[in-house]
Amino acid sequence: MSPHTAQIKTSKMVRISWLIAGCISTSIGFVGIIIPGLPTTVFMLIAAACFYRSSQRFYNWVISHKLFGNHVKNYREGKGMPKRAKVMAFLFMWGFVLFAVLLGIPDHLLWVKIITSLSAMTGTGYIANLPTLENRSVG
Repeated sequence: MSPHTAQIKTSKMVRISWLIAGCISTSIGFVGIIIPGLPTTVFMLIAAACFYRSSQRFYNWVISHKLFGNHVKNYREGKGMPKRAKVMAFLFMWGFVLFAVLLGIPDHLLWVKIITSLSAMTGTGYIANLPTLENRSVG
């Protein structure tokens, strides 16, 4: 069986629930294409996982999409992220976290600043531990 053959759940209600969750995640991912700081690929990874359990057609659409399909497919295959994508993820994540912690979150909400910082550190650790895809030269 191919690693990209969807494992569709047998219960129609469960399948519909996964499909709805995948559609919501896809919608948020598309908004992320337009709004800086909202990650597209993360939501498309979630959508792929949801569609993997609900629809082979939608799953195939996600992993073959020209903008984010390769990232999703590489992640699902355990190959990781390209170095450039990791660097960009770190820069954007920490840029927005520092903005939020230093300017956006009021000082009286110290616990929110701490949770935001801890979440960013967790995300940084997760991304750092993913395998790094080597840049492939053409020719």
